[in-house]
Amino acid sequence: MTTAVIIVAAGRGTRAGEGEPKQWRPLAGEPVLLHTLRAFQGMGRIVVVLHPDDMARAAALFGGLATLVAGGADRAGSVRNALDTLEGSEVTRVLIHDGARPLVPAQVISDVLAALDTAPAAAPALAVTDALWLGTDGHVAGTRDRSGLYRAQTPQGFRFPEILAAHRAHPGGAADDVEVARAAGLAVAIVPGSEDNLKITWPGDFARAETILAARKGQNMDIRTGNGYDVHAFTEGDHVTLCGVKVPHGKGLLGHSDADVGMHALTDAIYGALAEGDIGRHFPPSDPQWKGAASEIFLDHAAKLAAARGYRVSNCDVTLICERPKIGPFALDMAATLARIMGIAADRVSVKATTSERLGFTGREEGIAAIATVTLIGD
Repeated sequence: MTTAVIIVAAGRGTRAGEGEPKQWRPLAGEPVLLHTLRAFQGMGRIVVVLHPDDMARAAALFGGLATLVAGGADRAGSVRNALDTLEGSEVTRVLIHDGARPLVPAQVISDVLAALDTAPAAAPALAVTDALWLGTDGHVAGTRDRSGLYRAQTPQGFRFPEILAAHRAHPGGAADDVEVARAAGLAVAIVPGSEDNLKITWPGDFARAETILAARKGQNMDIRTGNGYDVHAFTEGDHVTLCGVKVPHGKGLLGHSDADVGMHALTDAIYGALAEGDIGRHFPPSDPQWKGAASEIFLDHAAKLAAARGYRVSNCDVTLICERPKIGPFALDMAATLARIMGIAADRVSVKATTSERLGFTGREEGIAAIATVTLIGD
């Protein structure tokens, strides 16, 4: 199945107090919305629904990581706009998540997706355990039975065709997407939610979120480092492909795939950090289907494998070793390309070059070598 994620972040969040909208306020030094986005890194296509005033800001921060869509008049309208952008794609199921829920645990996401194997819709929730009162003028006016009541959370998951049809048939004004689904007759399975999956609503929620983040970093952080090294010889040609960028040159690089020595080294670094061998284990050169293949396929596989194992790429550094061509004019484009493929911000990717002072095979301009280092963080 192909999954897409819709993150709804077009609201203004007035209950969170004075200042900019809550999704843009800092949490552990970064905007709330960026934390939310990272929770779904590697899941598939991500669509973020934003207020029109926030488009430029979002494009600068994470434009390469997600599709940006303008919101509608209300939440339901915003979700419809996002769903419309997915029509005609290969998406078969969709997760719809509040942008102000930055701490959703991976287990909650996994449980929702697993429930969609047997149900058309699923959502996380927590059973209500407190007594429920009715209040009038600051006084208790009555009680309500809490049996069978749940506190709804997100992401709420749906089979894509069903939720698209449900939204298009709904008159609007729904509290969430479960209400839209039920109005269309869809059965919604309940999966366990999490107390950590709070929706930032009030000013005090920021401090609570900071506490949860600090506890996670102190107790659950798993840091892994991997190294990669690759070499390709020159052959006839008029360009070389390095870190996904075509660089004009009087020669080409010889290899079974596109011989992108920089991307190969980085891919092997990720596999190494995961103790998953190298490219040859996952894409054997003896298999003819990989002849001439774009190395983006390999790096995308490695990045998604890391995400599936619960890791995110914290940063990476690629060094290209050659006398020619000159790498400097292309280094920023290379870093941006690698960042796009791995689904991370460009400022977490370094691409640089050095020579071997005319020594060895690179000094004799017989080929290009590359060294890469990557750090993975498991939360």
